[in-house]
Amino acid sequence: MTRHIRHAGYFCALLLVALLLNAARVQVVQAPAYDRNPANRRPDITRYEQPRGDILVGGRAVTGSRDTREHLRYERTYTDGPMYAPVTGFASQLYGTTLLESTEDGVLSGADPMLAPFPLWNDFTRARNAGGDVVTTLHPAAQEAAYKGLAGRKGAVAALEPSTGRILALVSAPSYDPQPLSGNGSAAARAWTRLNADKDRPMLNRAVRQTYPPGSTFKVVTAAAALDAGVVTDLEAPTGSPDPYRLPGTRTRLTNAPKGCKDASVREAFTLSCNTVFAKLGVEVGVTDMTATAHAFGFNNGELRIPFPVARSTFDTTLDKAQLALSSIGQYNTRATPLQMAMVAAAVANGGQVRDPYLVERTTRPGGSTLATAGSRAIRQAMYPSTAVRLRAMMRDVVENGGGRKAAIRGAKVGGKTGTAQHGLGNSGTPYAWFVSWAQGERDMAARVAVAVVVEDAEARRGDISGGGDAAPIARAVMEAVLKSP
Repeated sequence: MTRHIRHAGYFCALLLVALLLNAARVQVVQAPAYDRNPANRRPDITRYEQPRGDILVGGRAVTGSRDTREHLRYERTYTDGPMYAPVTGFASQLYGTTLLESTEDGVLSGADPMLAPFPLWNDFTRARNAGGDVVTTLHPAAQEAAYKGLAGRKGAVAALEPSTGRILALVSAPSYDPQPLSGNGSAAARAWTRLNADKDRPMLNRAVRQTYPPGSTFKVVTAAAALDAGVVTDLEAPTGSPDPYRLPGTRTRLTNAPKGCKDASVREAFTLSCNTVFAKLGVEVGVTDMTATAHAFGFNNGELRIPFPVARSTFDTTLDKAQLALSSIGQYNTRATPLQMAMVAAAVANGGQVRDPYLVERTTRPGGSTLATAGSRAIRQAMYPSTAVRLRAMMRDVVENGGGRKAAIRGAKVGGKTGTAQHGLGNSGTPYAWFVSWAQGERDMAARVAVAVVVEDAEARRGDISGGGDAAPIARAVMEAVLKSP
């Protein structure tokens, strides 16, 4: 009898070992395959069983979580959703995440291992930590000013702090409310279909994902290249530029909208925005130096993250002289995001130095302690400091005596550059109205804000559209909002 009991015990022990080995196989070896199985809803249930961390602007949460008391318990909510959508993106139970909701998903969802006091224990129990928060660099008043300025129009605004690269405003219009996309029902599916069918593409982030011909705002880059290369030494000297200017090797004649461009000095040509002078200057500088300067400002960089990706702004490197002439006035193949042109204005304001822009100041644990900070950003010298000084003076001239008067702010130093960019087949499209600028308060030691505004559907007759008339007032409102803050 004892022998039979012993054999039964061995058999039970063997069964127990087999069960443990099978459990280990399921829990460890096959767990990734089960997690990826579309029929397995447990990861989704776990993901949404607790509130998501928040995205903060000026110390205030612009996101939240709502308890639906369903299997996917918590869904995302948004405060001022359309105003902040180009920053937050959406977090949808059906369609995933975009923008900050995507790049910072680990922190917001609680999946980031750095949030766990005992990461190995969490791996064993498969528990999820409470989500952390993401603190942005946005300036609430500047964001609101940009959003209201573009109300009812199509375009984008980007604003930076020149000395640090902190993004103060990032607005795209038309925008959308991410709230209806948050759930998993038919309402979310209908909202998704409607937004994707909208010809105005409200989910496109025009500030960072759309490139435009920058038009005359690119003359800031051309002027910097000409000064740095020594092609221009005296801003007051006549340039010998004809009006019209025949593009090299062609019969095409380039003309100017304003009068007084023939043989104008660089300072006069910058204030008047003379195409002929800057096209000729670009040819004299040459492809090599023009490309090097554009690259130093950030053009042709496909690796920029803020932390979500930014579309590559381009300056063609394989140009003949006629194409170079057009590229030097922001036409032909030259393309830029509004964020890139804000970086150009910021470089002028910051002594020629370009700081890579960033949107996340820091991430925090649920209790408020810091998880990670932005840290120092890369610095590039886009132009000599002496060149930046001369460009600041020319940009102030545009605001005080040229087409940028609507950007002037009482008691502040403001520099700007207007732009009207042609596009479409045979330049038949409604021109884009551009304005890039920077502002320094009366008591400030340096410029506090740099802005780029583009308006796609400027409200004027085609011949009357201008960056100074359509985009400059929006830039002024954003700059005033920043300068008024402590």
